Order: sequence, then C-alpha cells, then structure tokens
Amino acid sequence: MTALKLANLALLVLFPVSWFAPLLKAGLLPVFGLDEISVISGLRALWDTDVILALLVTAFALFAPMFKTIGISLIHFDLLKPAVQPVLSWLGKLAMADVFLIALYVVILKGIGIGRVETSWGLYLFTGCILASIVISGLTRKAG
Repeated sequence: MTALKLANLALLVLFPVSWFAPLLKAGLLPVFGLDEISVISGLRALWDTDVILALLVTAFALFAPMFKTIGISLIHFDLLKPAVQPVLSWLGKLAMADVFLIALYVVILKGIGIGRVETSWGLYLFTGCILASIVISGLTRKAG
C-alpha cells in the first residue's frame, strides 16, 4: 500500500507538470518553425474563442484528475471513506476524453495535410498520468 500512496502522491506533482509540457508541435507550413501547444496554452486560446468548451476542457483536463488524485490520497490516509471510490474512478475516466480528443485532432490535422503536427513528450506524460491514476484507483479498490 505504501507504493500506491507514493505513486498517487507523485501524480499530484506530475499532473501540473503535464499541463504545462508541450503536447503537440504544430505549424502551418513545414518551412516555418513549429509552435508548442500545451494543455494550458490550449485553454488560454479556448477562453478567447469558446468559453463553454474551455469550461469543459478545464473540468476534464485539470479538475477531474486532480480531484480524483486528492480523493484517492484521502482514502489512502483514511481521511475519506472508500465508498466514494467509484465516483473518483469515474472522474479519472473523464480525463481520458482529453487524450482521445488530442489524438483525434492530430489525426484530422495530419489527414488534411495543410501544415505539420508532431506529438511531443507532454502528450505521453499526460496520458501516462491518467493511465497511472486509473491503475492506482483499481489497485486501491482491491487492496481496500
């Protein structure tokens, strides 16, 4: 159980790092440099254009994974009843929707062929954090 606690606590640091890490590098033409896009830079752009979508992405990418991670930590330290774990697991799965959308955008943009899109290390970090959170949640349920 100690390893689960430490892994979950590590997510409290790794999630915010993944939000600022470059998810994608995109550019209009191969001749020009590529701009790095992170969760935070994408959210900033969304707030200027589509507030409702910005609220959804903020909820799914930022709040859902952090609430789940904090909730699982509270369960690990016996400060929250394990009965709430199904709700916490559901929150973590919402964050996978962001990973799916990012992958969908990459496929669409590459398919159009107008520009260049490359995935970056932040996408793998963000995806890894979400998958680790799902695994930690499942192992916590079995250990409890």
